[in-house]
Amino acid sequence: QVQLVESGGGLAQAGGSLRLSCAASGRTLSSYAMGWFRQAPGKEREFVAAISRSGGSTYYADSAKGRFTISRDNGKNMVYLQMNSLKSEDTAVYYCAADSNRRYSYTIVTDDYDYWGQGTQVTVSS
Repeated sequence: QVQLVESGGGLAQAGGSLRLSCAASGRTLSSYAMGWFRQAPGKEREFVAAISRSGGSTYYADSAKGRFTISRDNGKNMVYLQMNSLKSEDTAVYYCAADSNRRYSYTIVTDDYDYWGQGTQVTVSS
């Protein structure tokens, strides 16, 4: 079992940047493919980005491509989401999640993830 804690959220201006971090404790992070999701008020939780266990494969939602970068440091048990060129529509609670089932790939399906953090709020002002 792994526990996940997100940090790095806050208030940013449109066009600005934020870097979200996800710290894992318990089982080593290299045992999990990881994903970032977000949920805006009144909307369903949606996929943002995913990364394989080794970090060799990544995938992004269309809304994140070219602006966001997911990365991981298994030695530090950390996953990151660098968000650049922020837009007001990026405002949401951001969650990191861990998937124990895929060894060499990743998933974009919310229900495939076994463990979730508590989320961190990102607010982008226009």
